[in-house]
Amino acid sequence: MFHTLPDGSKMYYEVQGNLDADKTLVFLGGLSQSTIAWGGYLPKLKENYRIVLVDLIFQGQSDAPAEARSFEDHANEVKHLLDALKFENVYLIGISYGGAVSLRLLVNYPDAVTKSIIMASFAHKPPMFDAFGVSWFSALQAGGYPLMLDVMLPAVLGRSYFENPLIPIEAIKTGRRDLHLPTTNLMKLMQATAESGDYRKELAKIKVPVRVIVGEEDILCTPAINQAIADHIPNSDLKRIPKAGHTLNLEAIPQTMELIIDFVESTVTV
Repeated sequence: MFHTLPDGSKMYYEVQGNLDADKTLVFLGGLSQSTIAWGGYLPKLKENYRIVLVDLIFQGQSDAPAEARSFEDHANEVKHLLDALKFENVYLIGISYGGAVSLRLLVNYPDAVTKSIIMASFAHKPPMFDAFGVSWFSALQAGGYPLMLDVMLPAVLGRSYFENPLIPIEAIKTGRRDLHLPTTNLMKLMQATAESGDYRKELAKIKVPVRVIVGEEDILCTPAINQAIADHIPNSDLKRIPKAGHTLNLEAIPQTMELIIDFVESTVTV
């Protein structure tokens, strides 16, 4: 399905699961992900929850307008979609890039969601994080997404995954390359990250409970970066997943799903 935004751009989304459920889980993916990145969660979650999967502008099947989007712009567009859907009791789940968007939505629209889960994300950018971004952008310019993928994978998959991959590394590369992600779309998404500033102090404005989840082997959005998110959100906790890197919705589906369900169903605030 497509939702038309105020500028006329169309944002792709899917509504799945139990349409009569009283809780709605909204998922926002990482930089080069799309709605399909959450497929491993659906079999267990679809019975008890209404599920909304979203492609942000420049992701997946959503439009690619001329103007780039900031994280704040993305958050405004997700809020526009949520207003149109009119679902109550929304739980916002964002990983990496989608987590950064989620943080802006939580700050700017304090009544939009009930709780939120932030996975492997960031509110500030240490020098090493920026260095990864420069290398990815250079690879994208030089060889498009296939070269960027070669450069990116060692940073977004944990050491343990390389040693014992659920899906072989070459199969991941082939599957991702077959998506033919447009270079210009990725550049515009990366622009939002490059232009974002230190957002940590803003997180004090978040009023809803937040669970932050990070892989202990994440060298991109490190445990320290995610600890900083939790430290600046008044009502939050941090959960670390051993032997997992950055791509938690591939590397640690059972572990993150358990943490999501526990947090959504808990009546005790963190």
